[in-house]
Amino acid sequence: MSDLPNIVPAALDIPDRERLAVPLSAHKPRILMLYGSLRERSYSRFLTFEAARLLEAFGAEVAIFDPAGLPLPDATTADHPKVQELRALSEWSEGHVWTSPERHGAMSAIIKAQIDWIPLSVGSVRPTQGRTLAVMQVSGGSQSFNAVNQMRILGRWMRMITIPNQSSVAKAFQEFDEDGRMKPSSYYDRVVDVMEELVKFTLLTRDASGYLTSRYSERKEDAVKLEARVRLRSI
Repeated sequence: MSDLPNIVPAALDIPDRERLAVPLSAHKPRILMLYGSLRERSYSRFLTFEAARLLEAFGAEVAIFDPAGLPLPDATTADHPKVQELRALSEWSEGHVWTSPERHGAMSAIIKAQIDWIPLSVGSVRPTQGRTLAVMQVSGGSQSFNAVNQMRILGRWMRMITIPNQSSVAKAFQEFDEDGRMKPSSYYDRVVDVMEELVKFTLLTRDASGYLTSRYSERKEDAVKLEARVRLRSI
């Protein structure tokens, strides 16, 4: 390490392919789904339920959070029942699907509130770190990607593994029948693509997520703290 003078050797972990060969979990991939509208005829909810059917067909276990009754962030404390329900589902999950309508060129406040109630960290635990994420949006007009792009930024901030594929359904009022089922189309085919990819990425990463998300900067901080404790004991 003589050519890396700024490195703390105790915190360095050389990437090793063999350490990715971990025992594989046998249970179904656990996917939490969030949607961003409270309207009775909510196309983001319709799209979420359509995607849930696909996930179950691909072998996943699905939980869909109902945002009705969830307070605005900071309007109450985190012991509110709806907040506790959302956080418990997030801890249970191994992957997420976020689906939002596009409003005024952005994701809805309802989907943002749900994401904001999920903490980035609780003590030493990061509830979303290493979980997979798929993002989808519905639009009333022509196809747009503003909401999915914003949700991708949030997913990165939440330290999630956001899959490459995504879905944006334009003129959503034309794409669902009276019962809320999605009609056959290229948009539907893309949703199939996204859910298939999400399950694959979840199966690939869930058992190795701890290793994949281990960071030198955090290990360095821990090593410095440990060294300080050892020094104190020796005094």
